[in-house]
Amino acid sequence: MNFKELIEKVKQIPYGRNSNRTDFSLILTENKGTCSSKHAFLKDFADKNDIENVKLYIGIFKMNEQNTPKIAPILSQNKLDYIPEAHCYLRVNTEVIDVTTQNSLFETIKNDILEEIEIQPEQVIDFKVNYHQDFLRNWLKTSHQTKTFNEVWKIREECITKLSTNI
Repeated sequence: MNFKELIEKVKQIPYGRNSNRTDFSLILTENKGTCSSKHAFLKDFADKNDIENVKLYIGIFKMNEQNTPKIAPILSQNKLDYIPEAHCYLRVNTEVIDVTTQNSLFETIKNDILEEIEIQPEQVIDFKVNYHQDFLRNWLKTSHQTKTFNEVWKIREECITKLSTNI
């Protein structure tokens, strides 16, 4: 199987959290994966097989009802226009590859990206969570939100749970 075929195979795997976030191969055995596990798996494969110009990114985007309609009721109920969400994807040469679902999420969020950084596969385990949480804490201060970090993180988890059902 070549890299393009593997990308297509991973794209068909349903969205869902794996039982162990440190074992990227679980996307195959458990037949599910998140943006983190799927893209880290592909980047790791590319590195181990000397496939050049494959880079892994975290983008923080405004997760809102326009780009993520399924969470609209949760945002509305909590009086939030959006929540900054961390999303992983690849860049192969200059092309963005997003295998999170069968339809690229990146296409719907690209105009809502607030910042992005390049990372290594193992950084999706702890670094991504810490980076995302630090971003949220700063956002809460600078946007003068009335909610606490814990309240926003809980709302965000509700959104992710909602997205994990029949995506």
